[in-house]
Amino acid sequence: MSYEEYTIEGRNAVIEAIRSGKPIDKLYVLDGCQDGPISTIKREAKKADAVIKYVTKERLDQMSTTGHHQGVIAQAAAYEYAEVDDILAVAKEKDEAPFVFILDGIEDPHNLGAIIRTANIVGAHGVIIPKNRAVGLTATVNRASAGALSFTKVAKVTNISKTIEDLKKEGLWFVCADMSGEVMYKQNLTGPIGLVIGNEGEGVSRLVKEKCDYITSIPMKGEIESLNASVAAGVLAYEILRQRMS
Repeated sequence: MSYEEYTIEGRNAVIEAIRSGKPIDKLYVLDGCQDGPISTIKREAKKADAVIKYVTKERLDQMSTTGHHQGVIAQAAAYEYAEVDDILAVAKEKDEAPFVFILDGIEDPHNLGAIIRTANIVGAHGVIIPKNRAVGLTATVNRASAGALSFTKVAKVTNISKTIEDLKKEGLWFVCADMSGEVMYKQNLTGPIGLVIGNEGEGVSRLVKEKCDYITSIPMKGEIESLNASVAAGVLAYEILRQRMS
C-alpha cells in the first residue's frame, strides 16, 4: 500500500496517523516539551518503532509547511515496510537462491531509490535498510525508484550486523563492497547471497564488514578512485546476476 503524504504536522494529525498504522520513519519533537499530548505521541511512536528526534523550534519551523506544527512533525514512509521473512518468502516462491541487498547507512534518497530500482531489475528479492542513520522510504526515494517500490520489498531493521547473522543461519553468505577487497571478477558470487553497500562517504562500517564473508572491489582505471554508491551497487549487482545466469 502506498501513501501520498510525506510530512504530517500537528498533534492530532500525528497521533491519528500513528494509531491508524501509517508507517512513520521519523518523529521530530520540540526539545524539552513534556506535556501530556506530546508524551502520548512519543509513547505511541515508540510502539510503532519510529525514530524520535528532539529538535529546536527553529528546526521545526523550517520543516513546517503549514506553520502549525504544534511542536511535532512526523515523516511518513511512502510505502509500507516489509519484514525480512517476507523477502526470503519471495525467493522461496520463485524457487530461487535468495539474493538481497543490505544497505549500511545510505543517506541520499536518490541513491536509495536508484539502488531499489537496480535491485528490482537484477532480480534481487528485496532490500534491507537500517532504522537509524539512514534515509527511509520517502517520497523522493519513491520517485527515484521509478516505480520499483511497487514490486521490491524493503525491510527496515534495528541492527544490520545482527540481521546478517540471522540470515547466515538461513544459508546466505555476504559480500561487501570495499576498495580493499579482491576484484569482483575473481570471486564466486553465486548461491544465496547478500550484497552489502556502505554509506556514501564512509563506506561499510567496521562492525558490518567484520560480519561479511568476503570483501569485493570494482576495478578502477581512471584518476578518480571511487564510485557513487548507487553506481557501485549496480556494477556489483550485475556481476552477481551474470554469475547466477551462467
